[in-house]
Parts: sequence; structure tokens; C-alpha cells
Amino acid sequence: MYQYHCLNQISEEGIREFTEEYVPVSRAEEADAILVRSAVMHEMEFGNKLKAVARAGAGVNNIPLDRCAEKGIVVFNTPGANANGVKELVIAGMLLASRDIIGGINWVQENEEDGNIAKDTEKAKKAFAGCELEGKKLGVIGLGAIGVLVANAAVSLGMDVYGFDPFVSVDSAWRLNRSIHHAKTADEIYKECDYITIHVPANESTKGMIDGNAISLMKKGVVLLNFARDVLVEEEAVIDALVSGQVKHYVTDFPTPVIAGVKGAIVIPHLGASTEESEDNCARMAARQIRNYLEHGNIKNSVNYPDCDMGLKGKNIRILLLHHNIPNMLGQFTKILAEDNINIADLSNKSKGGYAYTMIDIDSEITLEAVEELRAVKDVLKVRVIK
Repeated sequence: MYQYHCLNQISEEGIREFTEEYVPVSRAEEADAILVRSAVMHEMEFGNKLKAVARAGAGVNNIPLDRCAEKGIVVFNTPGANANGVKELVIAGMLLASRDIIGGINWVQENEEDGNIAKDTEKAKKAFAGCELEGKKLGVIGLGAIGVLVANAAVSLGMDVYGFDPFVSVDSAWRLNRSIHHAKTADEIYKECDYITIHVPANESTKGMIDGNAISLMKKGVVLLNFARDVLVEEEAVIDALVSGQVKHYVTDFPTPVIAGVKGAIVIPHLGASTEESEDNCARMAARQIRNYLEHGNIKNSVNYPDCDMGLKGKNIRILLLHHNIPNMLGQFTKILAEDNINIADLSNKSKGGYAYTMIDIDSEITLEAVEELRAVKDVLKVRVIK
């Protein structure tokens, strides 16, 4: 029997992924797993039972990843589950920045009582006409789940697409349209493209990446789109560029006191992943990852521990060890098991940064003494045994 707690309202589509072996609890301290969307967890105290946290979404800046790792708590996210919803809004953002649709709609509303509105429209519409996307150059920085979809969709719209991602995965590379140009640096994107959209995670190397220097390299009248994270862009630099005309429009999904209401900024109220379909997909993916980890010990899409998969647990007992990534850990584990006359049927060990994960299948019983010896090994953070 497993217990789970939802810090935010989680789609029922995700909750249905749990079997009758999973019971919701009202107190996070009692849970084996926590599901979360936007709730901030940095000040939370974690119960000793807690084994996993699943973020129904991609961003995990609301979760204390290092503290979780040190307690042997695996944190998952759901990359790609909301990608289509974000992609569609990015395309909408480009259209809003190209044709002054918002200004045109506002004009109609302001003149709704005009008896000659149909005739006056023909005179007024030139101010809102704008330009087409076809034939324009789009630069996509970050070719993960969302970036690939945006790039491919833009190709279908007839845009000339440039992509930059020094860490692009093999899977993403396979899914990219062959006509997309491979930019070797972000500077190439800045200099060449009429529209630039960023789809990278927020970390120390990417925060403020769109700053005054980056903007100075861009074409005059560039359209900049940010549907990833607000901290990727230095807003004061963007405001200066909007005033000077260097940036025609800044389209962002992140309202802040600095950017809200600025002329030339098209600010959307964080709608990217808010579609019903995206929320359902994220919740289903989060619940499945929790089940796979709690029931079988497999890790997929963790942000603080390495992915590691030994398939469904069969008749063998499975020992799971979360530990620091240092030499001779495997030797200590196997020595303890050998001294207890326990035969290892299968073993997998993966590492990610300063942390590692070891899965061991054994074909005999394990004593409580052996489990305690494993827990006592220096730098072991958590030990689980699935029978």
C-alpha cells in the first residue's frame, strides 16, 4: 500500500493512473510520494517516508532539488507532456507580433457604436495590417521537446528556421525537420533571425542570457519570444530595446511588475501549459513515473538522480540504493551481500553529477542485518527493498 499527497489540484486523468494500492493522504508528512505543480516546496519539511516528488510540468525551480537528493528523494518532471500546448501558444505569439490583431480588435470594440463601422474599417485597418510569417527567419534556441515542435511547425508555415542547441539529444535530432539550419552559436541566431524564441531551462548558465549584449547583435525590429522562463531575459534591457526600436515586440508568457503594460510588450498570463490536454498529459506522466519508481524502482525523467531502468520487477527481490557518486560504493555493496551469502542476479549502476543510483536484483531473501549494513555504508542516502 502506497500513500500520496497532492500539493496542488492534479488532473483526475493522472489520479486514475493509480491503482487501489494507492491511497491519498491529507498530510504531506505521511506520503510516500508528492505530486506538485506550482506550489513552492523550499520551506517544506519532508517526512522520512517520502521517496519521490513528481512535478506535473517541466520547470522545477519550486522544488529544493539538492535537499531532496541528500535525503534520497527522487524528483521527477514531465518533459514533453505539455509541449504541444506551449508550441501552439508560441505560434500564436508570433502571429500576434506580426499582425496587430490585438490593436485591431481593440479598435473595433472602441468603435462598436459607430454606424459607419464597416466603411470606417477600410480606412483604419492599414494601421493593423502587419506582415506575414512566410519567408521570415526564425531562430529557435533550445531544441528540446518544445523547441523541436516549434521549429517544425514554423517550417510548415513557410519560415526559414535556424536552430541552436549544443546539447541536443539524439531523439530531438531525429525529430527535427531536415530543412532546419544548424546554427553553431547563439550569436548566429541573434544576427540572422527576424524572430527569436528561447526554449532552454533556467540555470546559472542561462539566466539573463538575453541581455543588452545579445540584443545589440540582433536585427533592428526583431521579435523576441519567451515562453520558457522569465529569468532568461533581462527585462530592463528589453524595455530599453523596445523604446529604441531595436526590438519591435517582446512576447512573453510571464507577467512581472517590470514588463506588464510596457508598450511593445505582448504579455500573456502564463497560459503556455494551461490547456486541459496539457494538464491531463502532465498528470498522467507524473503518476506513471511515481508508480514505476515505487513498484519497480525504475527512474525516468528525474532531475536530481540518474535515469536507471531494469524493467518490471519479477520474482526476485530488488534492492535500491541512492548514494553519493564516489568510488568503491559498488564494491562495498557487493561485499556486504556476499558475506550474507546472497547471490546477485542482476545489477545496474548509474550516476548524475554528485549522485548515483544502484539497482540490485537478488534471487534469495535478504536479512534485516544486511539491509542495515547497507544503510550504514558512508555516503548511502536511502535504501529501499522491493519484495
